[in-house]
Amino acid sequence: MALEFDFIGPGDKPAIVLLSTSEWQETAKGVLFELGYKVHAPHTHEEFTSRFGQLHYHVVIAELLFAASSPAENLSFLALQRMPMNQRRRATIFLIGHQFETMNAMQAFQQSVHAVINPHELHSLGQIVKQVVGDNDLLLGLFRDTQVRIAQGKL
Repeated sequence: MALEFDFIGPGDKPAIVLLSTSEWQETAKGVLFELGYKVHAPHTHEEFTSRFGQLHYHVVIAELLFAASSPAENLSFLALQRMPMNQRRRATIFLIGHQFETMNAMQAFQQSVHAVINPHELHSLGQIVKQVVGDNDLLLGLFRDTQVRIAQGKL
């Protein structure tokens, strides 16, 4: 399994797209590119785990059925749900599925993600990503700053 080599600089905003549906993948990649993200789109669970272990992704957009025929077979999403909070906290995670009501906070909480999106609402993906990432950064900004200051011995 060879992954393409990619330079990620300190000013880059990496995003990862875990979408098997090619139409959804192209939409998500285009929206994220327009928002200034550097986008990776692995095709398998193995590619996902390799990439996710190497970078601190700002955004993760996952399909409930990524590389799987049922949610229980989606190893990538199961891995995301089971990751320690200190790894998950760095990324804003979106989940796309037909059974979700876009921006339903309770459904998002049940799936351990920041937002759920119904595929019929993908035309609003840019607005949704901006809003949810902004809200997440506002909520966790103080927490992240405090962590950095503690690590630097300034608190």
